[in-house]
Amino acid sequence: MEWNNSTLIPGNVVEEITKLKRQPGKELQVHGSGGLAQTLIENDLVDEYRLWSFPVILGRGKRLFGAGTVPATLKLVDTRTTSTGVAIHTYRRAGEMRYGSVEATEWRESFGRRPADRGDQ
Repeated sequence: MEWNNSTLIPGNVVEEITKLKRQPGKELQVHGSGGLAQTLIENDLVDEYRLWSFPVILGRGKRLFGAGTVPATLKLVDTRTTSTGVAIHTYRRAGEMRYGSVEATEWRESFGRRPADRGDQ
């Protein structure tokens, strides 16, 4: 099966992706390969994340950021919601690692009271 505008990556994936990133052209995308995504993350080869959150609870699944993931600071650059409630967040690398926390009072001040705080069910 041939895929238009596709590149088969023989040999060392990290070396080949690094070469592809140096070439002019459009973006490289990974769809449905958690193993490849983990390899790219581990080798600092991901420039942008487009994370899709679906309004369903499945209980279990594959983790994108599993054990051993190298910590990184990201900046939210775009967010959209589809008509079916899928939230699409786009993040880009944001330099050196920064640590911090969010207090519950900050959340309430920024977003208002949670439904549980209002007595809603």
